[in-house]
Amino acid sequence: MKKFFGCICFILFILLGSESVQGASDISFKIEMLPWKNVDKLLPRYTKFTVMDLETGKQFRVQRRAGSHHADVQPLTSKDTKMMKKIYGGKWSWKRRAIIVVYKDQWIAASMHGMPHGAGSLRNNFPGHFCIHFFGSTTHRTNSMDIGHMLMIYKAAGKLDTYLEKANPYEVVEAYITGLKQQDKRIVEKISLQKLKWRPIFQQVENVKISRLPLLPPEDLINQISLEIPIEVDWYLKNVGRQIFKGEIHLIRFSQFESWRVDSVQFLKDNHLK
Repeated sequence: MKKFFGCICFILFILLGSESVQGASDISFKIEMLPWKNVDKLLPRYTKFTVMDLETGKQFRVQRRAGSHHADVQPLTSKDTKMMKKIYGGKWSWKRRAIIVVYKDQWIAASMHGMPHGAGSLRNNFPGHFCIHFFGSTTHRTNSMDIGHMLMIYKAAGKLDTYLEKANPYEVVEAYITGLKQQDKRIVEKISLQKLKWRPIFQQVENVKISRLPLLPPEDLINQISLEIPIEVDWYLKNVGRQIFKGEIHLIRFSQFESWRVDSVQFLKDNHLK
């Protein structure tokens, strides 16, 4: 916790400068998980704000241009575009990243992807716009939160571990598959029964999604400490291509009061990952 707070202070130092930090008694260090309906009003169209990447601490400026279910934004300048691409390792990607939106004295937990799409109008060398999601944001095609964005928002707000510890079995499975897709070590390690070398596993996964996940009534799960959950998974593996898995994923907990964990060894073996 001290390390995290120190990192936040350092980032604020960079954003505002040493003199501003010394006199910034009115600046809030609290990262808020504001609902989208509030953010939509706080950051209306054409509002400019700062995006801070949680993992690297790198930041760039953007402007909201559109969006009704989430914010469609563009980097302000070519320099901002360059920084955003650097955050994504020099390649545009649909991968979700945990970010903090800094606007005036508010720090807001959010999630972005890094893929230019659609229209753009600023002179910034960015071919289109990208999306920023806040808590309660949805995609254009659904009425529910995108699981990847949701997990990143929890991560940005410092609430990811708490969410995963309290998650029901089906939320755990969804988070686990999403962690593999996003190549997020923190997610999969938190809910995996075994400690594994995740980097070589991540390198094999180009994409993955759940095709089918039948749900049992919640009352049937209360007293369970071990579950075999039927699942269909659509994989895209490097040097293999598309692979469909129809089987089960094994979850276990050691008491009714502990968190659910995924038997990673068996599941990855069944899906030819190692």
